[in-house]
Amino acid sequence: MDITKEPLTFAIMSKGQILIIDDEEQLRKLLGRLLGLEGYTVMEAPNAKTAWKLLEKEEAQVILSDVKLPDADGVTLTSELKVKHPETEVIVLTAYGNIADGVQAIKNGAFDYLTKGDDNNRILPLVSKAIDKARLQFRIRALENSINGKHDFTSIIGQSQEIRDAINLAQKVAATDVTVLLLGETGAGKEVFAQAIHRASARRTQPFVAVNCSAFGKDILESELFGHKAGAFTGAVKDKRGFLEEANNGTIFLDEIGEMPVELQAKLLRVLETQEFYKVGDAKPTRVNIRIIAATNRQLEQEIESGHFRADLYYRLSAFLIKLPSLQERRKDIPLLAQYFMQQLGPKNGKKISGMTDAFVKALQQHTWKGNIRELRNVIERAIILSDGPELDVPLLPFEFQFAAPADQHSSFTLADMEKHHITRILQYAKGNKTKAAELLQIGLTTLYNKIKEYNIQ
Repeated sequence: MDITKEPLTFAIMSKGQILIIDDEEQLRKLLGRLLGLEGYTVMEAPNAKTAWKLLEKEEAQVILSDVKLPDADGVTLTSELKVKHPETEVIVLTAYGNIADGVQAIKNGAFDYLTKGDDNNRILPLVSKAIDKARLQFRIRALENSINGKHDFTSIIGQSQEIRDAINLAQKVAATDVTVLLLGETGAGKEVFAQAIHRASARRTQPFVAVNCSAFGKDILESELFGHKAGAFTGAVKDKRGFLEEANNGTIFLDEIGEMPVELQAKLLRVLETQEFYKVGDAKPTRVNIRIIAATNRQLEQEIESGHFRADLYYRLSAFLIKLPSLQERRKDIPLLAQYFMQQLGPKNGKKISGMTDAFVKALQQHTWKGNIRELRNVIERAIILSDGPELDVPLLPFEFQFAAPADQHSSFTLADMEKHHITRILQYAKGNKTKAAELLQIGLTTLYNKIKEYNIQ
């Protein structure tokens, strides 16, 4: 999910997200209104405890915090905030005569300090500078992750409650060595979650090895996963380290675990129970120290009933289970994801795309995304490749999008209705210019006028 992206839990049109921490409600409301009028999205917290809870669900680019809080010292809080949220900038609010607190806060990592009631003219310029610095820091971190081919939790795009709940669970289990099972549809981001869990764990500096269990036949998967000794079978001319051994001291991600042959599931169960296994053709066990994260789009309980999956393996793998929502379950995130892909894929394809029409976004939100995020990315890239202007609009979408009805309506699928719908869309795209619309439709201008009259298109 990552080059040059900003924190993706922010509203698209917002200039940035700000958290105000102060027990004086009147001051919070005043600052919130002032910053809100400037286009910022504002969150409020009366104390440190509430602030930490908000930061578990949302990211803030800038935090305005009083130095005297009911449950915390703002100077110390600054240090704690910078440890957990290093890219976020903190501006400390001090009372008149407590400048020393502000100076100490800067030493602890604060961007700057403001004296209440005395620095009103500095608030907006200072917040603007802090926002700019925070944006740059988030972009640098995202770029580093992209260059390293790694993902952390900031690379997971979305602000819906469904995705935030999944992230919260993953963050909590990341610090442990517990085996994790990720459930979700194809393209829902299971590998990105697995990498984020690894990156947030104590094993982050060790290998992360991803294996797609559906990509190999039984015999090949056994050799690739567990390794083999020279002479174990025809063609085994030398010893081979398997994926499990390559992941030693790190994390192995077993994608599509539901596709693993039953015969190999017993060997994997032994790894989970003893941290050792036998290579193909080897009489001595190989010991490893690994964490296993598995994922599947299958209903494993049904696979157990049909005899295709071992119940004991399932119970070991599902020690900590996380269900990833489908894109259909988190439609609120579609505009955020679409904008991210637009910003990422535009330059890659040599296009300068500045935005998307409301109709384009609406069409995306009405679509049933069987391929989830992966499918959305492909659709956005296709639209970018076909675009001739700076804005993405409905005619650039695949055929099935052109005639998609809202979820609460039923479309008529007669040829005449589809043709009317398409001509109407093209006229909207051409902003009423019938000559341009006829060119896009590749029909004569007279034919277009006849169609407009025939279908009574307004």
